[in-house]
Amino acid sequence: MAGVAGVVGFRPIAANADVPLPYDRAAMPPFDDKKTFIEWMVANRGEDPKFLAKRFERFQVMVANRDVLDDRNKRAFLFTPREEFVLEQNLGRAYDHAFLDIGYGVTISGPHLVGRMTTSIDVQFGESVLEIGTGSGYQSAYLANLTDKVFTIEIIKPLAERTRGFYDGLIKRAYTEYGAITSKHADGYYGWEGVGEFDKIIVTCGIDHIPPSLLQQLKPNGIMVIPVGPPGAQHVLKVIKEQNADGTFNIVRSDIYNGKIVPFVPFTKLEGDEIVGTHDG
Repeated sequence: MAGVAGVVGFRPIAANADVPLPYDRAAMPPFDDKKTFIEWMVANRGEDPKFLAKRFERFQVMVANRDVLDDRNKRAFLFTPREEFVLEQNLGRAYDHAFLDIGYGVTISGPHLVGRMTTSIDVQFGESVLEIGTGSGYQSAYLANLTDKVFTIEIIKPLAERTRGFYDGLIKRAYTEYGAITSKHADGYYGWEGVGEFDKIIVTCGIDHIPPSLLQQLKPNGIMVIPVGPPGAQHVLKVIKEQNADGTFNIVRSDIYNGKIVPFVPFTKLEGDEIVGTHDG
């Protein structure tokens, strides 16, 4: 964001003017041609053709790489203006295949990783989804194009406040889908009590185990995606809470990258108002 990364007073950058048409969850942009896609998005979303071109080019690589598989996730990626969630100095790299600094010692994950993690949990409209680690806000914005019940927790208070401001500003510009996002500042290790169980959970920080509270708050047969492993060397696991006929559960794990190591920022711990260390055992 402008000036020193993460400073208070940053104002998000408008990619263009307000969205010209009301948000329509049934609206589907063209997938097959960049020029047609850009024209459709300018008419329907009022966004900058320069960023739309980069978005579509990244989308084509993600599809070829099988990071997005179904039309709903393709649409969600194409409808989410990633340029709204990066630092001003990184605008030109918004659609790079890279983690980018967003201040406060954390990053926005690359689009390939966001696409694959989101596709892995197969979010359906109406499902409740919990995100641990709001960060830039991009992941929850993507989820808001898939369901109307997105809950997100950020442990860094000024970052949580800044990102909530992004959402509220975008809603005023007619990105009304972001009204689906409920956010708060808290320690995400303990989940979000009082909401009920979640259909899906997505964790965007690395830890050496699966937090018990998150498993407890996951519905029977629900799906979680979480980076698990030692600091800086996590495997991104898809975790299914399978319910047996007798009411017991099996926790079924698989690696969405088939063993590839992916480094994540650590899953930090909150004591009072202070962040102290991590939740690694």
